[in-house]
Amino acid sequence: MTNTNWSLDKLFSGDEDPLIEKAKRNLVAKSYEFISRWNKRCDYLEDPHTMKEALDEYEKWAGKYAGAGNVGYYFGLRQALEQNNPKIKAINNKLEEISTKISNDMAFFEHRIAKIPKGKQAKFLNSQHLLPYKHFLEDLFKQAKYLLSEEEEKILNLKSATSFSNWVRMTSSLLSKEEAEVLDEDNVKRVMSLSEILSLVDSRNKKTRDSATSALNFILAMYADIAENEINSILQDKKVDDDIRKMERPDLARHLSDDIDSLVVDKLIESVSKRFDLSRDYYKLKAKLLGVEKLKYNERNVPYGEIGKNYTYEEAVLLIQKVLRKLNPKFEEIYKGLYCNGHFDVLPKKGKAGGAFCSCGLKSQPIYILLNFTKKLSDVTTMAHETGHAINDYLMKQNENALNCGNPLSLAEVSSTFIEDFVLKELLKGANDELRLAILMSELNEDISTIFRQVAFYKFEWNLHKEFRERGYLSKEDIGNLFREHMESYMGEFVEQSEGSENWWVYIGHFRNFFYVYSYASGLLISKALQNMVNKDPKDTEKIENFMSIGKSKAPKDIFLDLGIDISSKKFWDSGLSEVEELLNEAESLAQKIHPDKFRPR
Repeated sequence: MTNTNWSLDKLFSGDEDPLIEKAKRNLVAKSYEFISRWNKRCDYLEDPHTMKEALDEYEKWAGKYAGAGNVGYYFGLRQALEQNNPKIKAINNKLEEISTKISNDMAFFEHRIAKIPKGKQAKFLNSQHLLPYKHFLEDLFKQAKYLLSEEEEKILNLKSATSFSNWVRMTSSLLSKEEAEVLDEDNVKRVMSLSEILSLVDSRNKKTRDSATSALNFILAMYADIAENEINSILQDKKVDDDIRKMERPDLARHLSDDIDSLVVDKLIESVSKRFDLSRDYYKLKAKLLGVEKLKYNERNVPYGEIGKNYTYEEAVLLIQKVLRKLNPKFEEIYKGLYCNGHFDVLPKKGKAGGAFCSCGLKSQPIYILLNFTKKLSDVTTMAHETGHAINDYLMKQNENALNCGNPLSLAEVSSTFIEDFVLKELLKGANDELRLAILMSELNEDISTIFRQVAFYKFEWNLHKEFRERGYLSKEDIGNLFREHMESYMGEFVEQSEGSENWWVYIGHFRNFFYVYSYASGLLISKALQNMVNKDPKDTEKIENFMSIGKSKAPKDIFLDLGIDISSKKFWDSGLSEVEELLNEAESLAQKIHPDKFRPR
């Protein structure tokens, strides 16, 4: 029915050395053609017509050659399929070196535009010639306040490896090498890697999850001293950068990068924090359904119920296609073009990257989706999720220039969760009460983890930076106590802060990517608002199509104002949270119906 492997020949014709060398030379030539043409010029900083000429050339380069162009994209995807192929690793390392040098040498262009004096900015922003680049310029001008000189920026870039990247890579690398003997799902002892152990801490098999949790706690305790030094070092590095740039708060750099107002994030965090009763009640319900007084820390994600049906890949394709056809025929058309023409790599293979992703590439490049499809319900919803990303990416490429292609992080998960949730609702149709409750509990578990847990993470990060800046150093005990405090705040009394959980911050990479976790919560809550809009009036899918087409051509706040939504309003975030409450109420009602002796209304 469909091609289940990527067709990458649209990008590059193979891995022969002469072809690769030719592609590298072309990449360098095209990039330095731009650099040599504009590096010594200043006229584009004075005249909108010349700025248009420069930006048109820059946009053309960004659409074809950024990130090492087609050859870089091709070998990046090849490595996802063949992670242990040393030749591909070597090629990618060389391409990354070339790309990094080009990026550094190209940095002058945006930096100089950003530094155009305020008094001169209006003539560029009001120029009809520059209308396609208006928000791109607005964003650069907004960041100018915190930019240093070109030479100082280069110094900060150079020291980031020793002061940040190497520390984070060290901890991650050491953890990834650890192994331990753990009981598998069949109660057989096996030596497993950390990633395998993590996948079993919420196993349905109690012996397996207890064994995996014990092994995980041992490994994390062993590396807690190293992680303590690492986290203090990168917190210090962050403080130095913020102080030099005169940033008023530790999360401001993230907000600027994501093109979102701090006020919007503050309202989100406030709204979700005030509804932690929902996550606490969910865990209370789950504890009762699983027949325990309290859930252990690692048991909060243990699945409830059996979702026994397996889905073939062909069934999943047709199910998602059916949902997309109802939503918007254009969505279905885009989807068919992807799965019929080798843009999905579907099945697990030895050496292939785990999980799933959608790779957008540059404006001129095809979209590719990686799956590891094993016929589970979660594989179907994952496929729907990545399809949402792909439709969003496709529409942006059709509608926007290369400088506006892509989503700010604050919107990155909206389209994906929008499509995923509509597919999940389709799966609920015709389900009996037991299956419906199992699916609802699975959806709620995702909502709690994506919204409430990530907001608790954000608040933990905020306190972490605040405490460090006040005290100068935090011990692993200080960090562990702070982590537990924030985890307990959203989990409530029906989840134990079990022994060992104080060290679970050690392996969580989120905290090294400073304050990006809010985007999970914002993305899902915005998605729920859009779903509600379409449920009330199916014609509003045209508005959703427009939203998916906009990319970075407007600020997120303005994109939603066009839809009649004010994301700076607490009322907006509360409306998304009410959708979670409705799901929880439905799950509780079903639980009472199926187990009347155990459940009473809240």
